[in-house]
Amino acid sequence: MKAILELESVHKSFGGLHVTQNVSFSVMSGEISAIIGPNGAGKTTLFNQITGHLQPNSGRILLKGRDVVGQSPQKIVAQGIGRAFQIASLFPDETVLDNVKVACLSKLDQTRRFWRPVQAFRQATDRAYSILEDLGLEKQADRLAFELAHGDQKLLDIGIALVLEPQLLLLDEPTAGMSPEERQRTRELIKKLWKAYDLTLVFIEHDMDMVFGIAEKVRVLQLGALLAEGTPDEIRNNKEVVTAYLGEA
Repeated sequence: MKAILELESVHKSFGGLHVTQNVSFSVMSGEISAIIGPNGAGKTTLFNQITGHLQPNSGRILLKGRDVVGQSPQKIVAQGIGRAFQIASLFPDETVLDNVKVACLSKLDQTRRFWRPVQAFRQATDRAYSILEDLGLEKQADRLAFELAHGDQKLLDIGIALVLEPQLLLLDEPTAGMSPEERQRTRELIKKLWKAYDLTLVFIEHDMDMVFGIAEKVRVLQLGALLAEGTPDEIRNNKEVVTAYLGEA
């Protein structure tokens, strides 16, 4: 099995504040894994560097063997990375279906054409409905996005990311702010999507039930540095991790 993502001594600082400190690890193709750590550990900043929204001060980020440091987010996305954000990025006053359909039209390279063939709209609509069915949101297709429950808005954001047919999908706290019932449903759905879409999936999460329930590998950040990585059992029994993070509970 080959690595789809490799980080080599990735370092990011803002002035004298070191946000990620020489982080190195490899994500294997087909893996589902979690990144955990206290607030301020550098988790989202790490995602921002992987996707080109921030540039590291030093180090390399390899996507399928190619260094993407210095490339724009759009160029990196085109190489097979999708991302859903901690705060869902939606068109709130558009319908659920239209939110996904716009992404589908973009994928079909139709959004820059003034006259769009009817066939393109049909393809986009069919694809959008298919994704909504996979998310369990097809019955809410005609609702405005802002009317959705918080958990469903986050699922819709994941659906938009799936439109781009990513090989590697990054999810930033996918269950944040959800009720226990929503968290359980989202946990099951993410594992289902990982299998159905043949994804490599990396997620940031504070819900340890989700982390230990579906992740094959867990990586722990503390003060911007990689404290530990291993299987859920190895992380659960790691004394340094328990002291630094898990023991807080």
